[in-house]
Amino acid sequence: ESRIGGRWPVWVGGLALALGGYFLVQYSIEAGLLSPAVRLTLAAVFGLALGVAGEVIRRRDVPAIADRFRNAMIPGVLTAAGAVTLFGVVYAAYGIYDFIGTGAAFVLLALVSLATVGLSLLHGQALAGLGLLASLLTPLFVSSGEPRPWVLFGFLAVAWLATLAASRLRRWSVVPTLANAGLGLWGLAYVALATPFEAPPVTFALLVMIAGVALIWPGRAERTAEPSGTTQIGAASEPGAWERLFTPPYLAISISAAIVATVLALLFISPAVDAARFPVSDFVVIVVALAAAGSLRPAAIYAALLAAFGAVAGTWSLTALSGVLAYLDPSFAGSPPEIVVPGRTAMLTAMTLSALFILLGGFVLARRPAGDRQFAALWAGIAAVVPNALLAMSFVLTGSFAFDLPHGLAAFAGGIFLLGLVEWLYRRSPGAGDADVDGGLLALGSFGLFVIGLHAWTDGLVTTLAVALLGAGYSFATRLRSWPVLPWVTVAGAVVILARIAWEPTIVGPGNLGTTPVFNALLPGYGIPALLLVVLAYLLRAWPDLRVRNLLQALASLFVLLTLAILVRHAMNRGVLDSSVPTLGEQAIYTLLAIGASGIFMTLDGRSPSPVFRYGGMALGVLSMLSVLGAHLVGLNPYFSGELLGSLPFFDLLLIGYLLPAIGYFGLAWYARGRRPLPYVVALAVSGAILAFAWTTLSVRRFWQGQNVADWKGFLQGETYTYSVVWLVLGVLLLVAGSRLDAKSIRIASAVLVFVAVLKVFLVDMSNLEGFLRALSFIGLGAVLIGIGLFYQKILSGSASNAGEGARRA
Repeated sequence: ESRIGGRWPVWVGGLALALGGYFLVQYSIEAGLLSPAVRLTLAAVFGLALGVAGEVIRRRDVPAIADRFRNAMIPGVLTAAGAVTLFGVVYAAYGIYDFIGTGAAFVLLALVSLATVGLSLLHGQALAGLGLLASLLTPLFVSSGEPRPWVLFGFLAVAWLATLAASRLRRWSVVPTLANAGLGLWGLAYVALATPFEAPPVTFALLVMIAGVALIWPGRAERTAEPSGTTQIGAASEPGAWERLFTPPYLAISISAAIVATVLALLFISPAVDAARFPVSDFVVIVVALAAAGSLRPAAIYAALLAAFGAVAGTWSLTALSGVLAYLDPSFAGSPPEIVVPGRTAMLTAMTLSALFILLGGFVLARRPAGDRQFAALWAGIAAVVPNALLAMSFVLTGSFAFDLPHGLAAFAGGIFLLGLVEWLYRRSPGAGDADVDGGLLALGSFGLFVIGLHAWTDGLVTTLAVALLGAGYSFATRLRSWPVLPWVTVAGAVVILARIAWEPTIVGPGNLGTTPVFNALLPGYGIPALLLVVLAYLLRAWPDLRVRNLLQALASLFVLLTLAILVRHAMNRGVLDSSVPTLGEQAIYTLLAIGASGIFMTLDGRSPSPVFRYGGMALGVLSMLSVLGAHLVGLNPYFSGELLGSLPFFDLLLIGYLLPAIGYFGLAWYARGRRPLPYVVALAVSGAILAFAWTTLSVRRFWQGQNVADWKGFLQGETYTYSVVWLVLGVLLLVAGSRLDAKSIRIASAVLVFVAVLKVFLVDMSNLEGFLRALSFIGLGAVLIGIGLFYQKILSGSASNAGEGARRA
């Protein structure tokens, strides 16, 4: 009832008055009753009368009505109708009857618009919206043949300031948000449609908007406190610190202004528009102004975030976007130079923005109030990430990989400044832990900049070693500083080295590696980082942060294994590192390394318990067992591959490929008893038994076939019989070993092997052997099976006798 009876009649009535004035003028024109001058004069008098009537009624109004119907007050509606009428009169005098010129029309329309905004202080936010709309339409209705961007955006800036000032006095949020959007739409239309466009007028308007939002409204505005006694049962709890940071008061105003400024700044340097001169400086000024506004107070956090995004996206646009567009659309390639800026310009832009973001981060951290820890942490992250992103893009896309003095100087200077800022933060708040987050982010940022500097000034092996020493230096600094982030920087350094290895496994390039086994660039390139990580993992074994201790131990183990594996790969492939399939000998070395590493991890876990050693060792064991199934038995098996075994009967490929890994698995299974889960121990023992079975079988085939045991050579009768004998002997030996060691898993493996031999005798020997060999095969099988049965009967009888004797004694 309140909406229908108290609001809608007022709104509809105001619209009816405005239309009535319009229809009255239209009737006088059609009937020819009055001259154009008289018509316009009467319409102007009617508009002024509506405004005066609104003011008279307002002064006689009841305050209670004003409070309840502030956006549907009769005085405000009358004033709005009068403003629309006056706006129409001025436009008719200019556009229809040519009574006034362009300048006079523009001034009169601007006065009507600004007066409407001023009267909104008396009549509410709806009238301010009407005045804003009139201001935005004024340049559209009144245009000259010659574009004047300074006049256009100067007027828009004044209208925007008037709207913002009125909003500040009345604490409005809708109208200033719409004002930001309107200014942005005008800027977007001008930049996109004007050929060429001038950036300074738009930059001026955007700077006015940024300064107004930062200093006038919302500026320092705080959250509106809830009236006492309004809290309801079940209401939402107090928002957390991070939630308050990202939901500041009057968010729509600040975020809309930041979005408008960022979008237009990026559009300035886009190859899709045509500028009178390439406006890189305007782009930098807008981004810096937005970042400066975002550094003043937490309420402007989105200005800071969008400034950081704009800086990164703009630098990428200056360096890489042009090439992408030319690739997608070849027509861009032949366009004027505004598509591709000189590399020096892009480099200076990246360096300037990097320095300013670092300085603004220091400014925020230096003046941080006690309650703004989250704001300071966010700015610490911006000061650490943005310069790294900007300088990295600039170096990769415009720098020289051989030696780049400017990028190196900029990176090292920024890294030293950030590191000094960390030192200052900890000196300012010693022992409180307040600087851990901010200092940690800045320390990681300094490391990133140092890495960029090293890549700019060094190359190849020197860069890898320098990064390793740099990362280790942060951990060695724990002897002087107890910053929690220092070991994490070492972890970051290890990740950088891994990335370099993934990019170029030879460290120095295939042509510079050489073929000398072991003593080549791979040894220092992989070995020195591994050695440093091992030393640091030992030195930091008592560091309070368990997570980083475990990471350092894992990385040290990984680098040691990588070093051994790459040296083996290099030696086995005659100095060539490629993606070719490894030989059985090379794969066997990897398997032996994994077995040995698993045993070392088990020992280290016993001395200094760590989940890295425990689960890492087991993971290595499982991976090696999978390699046995996939490579040793199938993929690289000389029976299938046809690889020659060598001229020496015992010291051949089968020794390293099968027997030594089998012994390794048996030893690891024995060592793991009581230290690792039983299924894992059984799996190790079974893997050893499988490899021993494979070695025995392939050795029999070598005895009969020579060093080439490929499957295409078929089987001899003596060879077939020998398999049965050897398998049975091996089964018996496993049975004896399992009994002596009291290892049930070995006895089970023995039973499986004997069962396989039985199947072979009945299924293969019966059909393939003839005469004496067939009879001998069955006689031997029977004798062995009877012997095994007798052996088990004695064991079981002895166990039963011992159990009965123990019962009688009890």
